[in-house]
Amino acid sequence: MHVQGSHWSSASAIAPGGAMGGAMSAGNGRGDRPRTAPLRVDAQRNLEHVLRAAREVFGELGYGAPMEDVARRARVGVGTVYRRFPSKDVLVRRIAEEETSRLTDQARAALGQEDEPWSALSRFLRTSVASGAGRLLPPQVLRVGVADEGAAFEEARVPQQRMEPGSGELRLVPGDSSDAAVDDAGAAALLEVVGQLVERARAAGELRADVSVSDVLLVIATAAPSLPDAAQQAAASARLLDILLEGLRSRPV
Repeated sequence: MHVQGSHWSSASAIAPGGAMGGAMSAGNGRGDRPRTAPLRVDAQRNLEHVLRAAREVFGELGYGAPMEDVARRARVGVGTVYRRFPSKDVLVRRIAEEETSRLTDQARAALGQEDEPWSALSRFLRTSVASGAGRLLPPQVLRVGVADEGAAFEEARVPQQRMEPGSGELRLVPGDSSDAAVDDAGAAALLEVVGQLVERARAAGELRADVSVSDVLLVIATAAPSLPDAAQQAAASARLLDILLEGLRSRPV
């Protein structure tokens, strides 16, 4: 992915007071340094503001939110956003890839640090919900297949995912360009490690037999209604996750 660099006006080279920086005097050979270093810092700061704002806006409103909303939240002009990201698709891909990678790391940590299968799955879900990463998952790993009208219900699975009968092997089939919010390799890595968490919990008899990888990802992407008080918001999110976890867990017949 190519991120277009920022272009700065030559007026930015003018030092306070209207004079061209004294370091530009002839013969010092270092005239560019005093004026370029602050611009690099400003550009990096703007990039961080834009990325943070994009995570917040897309997390609250979805990837359909306009770039103007991102610019407003970042407190920069929309032109600054487009200088860093020449199209909205580029920005969406950047955010989706970062969040998919973060979820994959969280799943691997839970898998490697929890010996008990249900504890590993529960830890992954709690960590992911608390971080808010699930709300920024790309659409192609959240869209659940629906059976044809009148046909028997088929277990919902992650979109573009195929499972070989009896093998338990998950394979991600490349989607079309409309689904290219994140690269297939990143999505496949996430599906693989979450699949391991699901299979371990199911094999231990602690996860309902009909729960799929897509069900787990939908739990992560489910958020409590936005509340003005941060403590109430945290409590509501925790309560909702407790209810959803209970719905995933198997019960003695």
